[in-house]
Amino acid sequence: MRLRKKKERVSTEINAGSMADIAFLLLIFFLVTTTINPEKGIAVKLPPWSDEEVDPTQLNTRNVFSVLINFNNELSVRKEPAELKDLRADAKEFIMNPTGREDLSESPDKAIISLKNDRGTKYEMYLQVYNELKGAYNELWDEEAARRFPGKKYEDLKRDQKKAIQKKIPLVISEAEPVDAQGTGK
Repeated sequence: MRLRKKKERVSTEINAGSMADIAFLLLIFFLVTTTINPEKGIAVKLPPWSDEEVDPTQLNTRNVFSVLINFNNELSVRKEPAELKDLRADAKEFIMNPTGREDLSESPDKAIISLKNDRGTKYEMYLQVYNELKGAYNELWDEEAARRFPGKKYEDLKRDQKKAIQKKIPLVISEAEPVDAQGTGK
């Protein structure tokens, strides 16, 4: 065995001079290659802007299906307590009025669904209510498509056929500004 001299000591240091460069390159690589999915939200077609004043007396309350979600996430329909599970069926009945009741809409093209919520309403509850109301229209459109074009669903129809169904049963969901029923001043 050979004895080592003092000058031949083994260095225990690791050269880390290029580690910062490597970390920087990895950071850039992951920033460039990572995709961030943007939140899509709810696709709602807004009406065109109008400067004309709307006369509120033109609205017949018979044709308005008012839905309110309070700060406790409780649902009321036309000022009566309601359950989320019944909302779709109630909305469909209101829009179509198959039995000709005096307290439901005059016709599908005059029916208006008014959705209003409290500032304290949870977003999940709002989405569930909105989905039920939109689902009511989707089911009505499917039923009308099956009646007019046997064996076809609404989504399978041509553009002009869809427009004809939407003209008979127009999607009218009016969303009001949230209220602050709790009095928190938000």
